[in-house]
Amino acid sequence: MGRESAIGNAVSAEQENAREVVDAYEGRYTVGEIIIKGNDETIGERIYARVYLPKCYEGKLPTVIMSHGIGGTYENCDPYAKQFAAKGVAAVAFDFCGGGLASKSDGKMVSMSTLTEWRDLSCVTDAVSQMDFVDQENLFLLGESMGGFVSAYTAAQRPEDYRAIVLFYPAFVLQDDAWAKFPGGPQEAPEVEVIYGMETGRQSYIDNMSFDIYEVIGSYQGDVLIVHGDADPVVPLSYSERALDVYPSARLVVIEGASHGFRGANVEKAGMVSLDFVLERVR
Repeated sequence: MGRESAIGNAVSAEQENAREVVDAYEGRYTVGEIIIKGNDETIGERIYARVYLPKCYEGKLPTVIMSHGIGGTYENCDPYAKQFAAKGVAAVAFDFCGGGLASKSDGKMVSMSTLTEWRDLSCVTDAVSQMDFVDQENLFLLGESMGGFVSAYTAAQRPEDYRAIVLFYPAFVLQDDAWAKFPGGPQEAPEVEVIYGMETGRQSYIDNMSFDIYEVIGSYQGDVLIVHGDADPVVPLSYSERALDVYPSARLVVIEGASHGFRGANVEKAGMVSLDFVLERVR
């Protein structure tokens, strides 16, 4: 299977899997919809998000902002958000602007890049931190694939804002992939191209090839949990192993046999190890 086919299959499978996960936590959380305003640097004025809260709670809550991967939506994070909320941790899952064909946020995929998504996540952080249920001292990030890449980048840009971060199979490979595809630089990329059924633009290569993620993420001094499958055909496990050498404080949990995007029992497993990680760091 070619690399682009593997990515396309992973994007489709993850979205479908998120919808098929049996809700073992029904009745223990509530869900509401909100719209967050982007800033002048985002590619959309409206960022769609869902807020997951424990059914009954008092005072401020530790809160996790969850970011989906390329081509996805908040639905990719929905099973984890329900799991967290049922256990007393608020969760906010949102759609990146131009992040996927089914996105409820503004923006088009052709204008999207890791850096536009960084600006989205920064806007979401600013808005969420002001919500009345949020304990600002216990704000966390969780990101999947490209959302993991963006979460890692964002935490490095504003390290004091996040107690700790969780990265599911973070797409630290994407810059190597870009240079392998266009060794002469992003100017070789077409203005618009279709990758795994989605239109992307040259700007994604310009932004993604403008820095080395491993030279950035180490400035985040907080604790990091990385969860990665050892059968991932899209982002080899070695990319997460390399991150351990960069982060001052990081732990890698390897799920045996797991692919890109967790399925079945691995959803619960990844969610529980992440939830435990977050709860252990709440102050």
